[in-house]
Amino acid sequence: MIGRAPRAALVALLLACCAAAFAQDPQATGVQAAAREWLSLTDRGDGAASFDAAGAKFRNSLTRERWVETLTKAREPLGTLERRTVLSTSFVNSFPGAPDGDYAIVLFRSSFTKKADGNETVTLERETDAKWRVVGYFIR
Repeated sequence: MIGRAPRAALVALLLACCAAAFAQDPQATGVQAAAREWLSLTDRGDGAASFDAAGAKFRNSLTRERWVETLTKAREPLGTLERRTVLSTSFVNSFPGAPDGDYAIVLFRSSFTKKADGNETVTLERETDAKWRVVGYFIR
């Protein structure tokens, strides 16, 4: 039988191991926060604000009016967001159809009132001011 002191040490060791296993790269945490901040604008249906907060490549690829229309058509049928969980975050230096740079791809599992199981892919680019901004969004 294990005494109280060894048992407490064992529990502390297990908790430390679990915390280390769940620790995350600070860069990934920052990218996820930037993605979530941008997504919060889309969640409240503010297409104009999400357009303004997006990266240059995003803003140069379509007009604000077109983005607002596209976002409305894509998100309205889903209902309101109930839950969003990060599935993965990856970093790449090249991306099809884009010049080389610093890109991050954050994949979320999302649940909406009218669509229980969805996936959102948010692509971000680290721009010249070192801030991560959304340059692509895909939901299915």
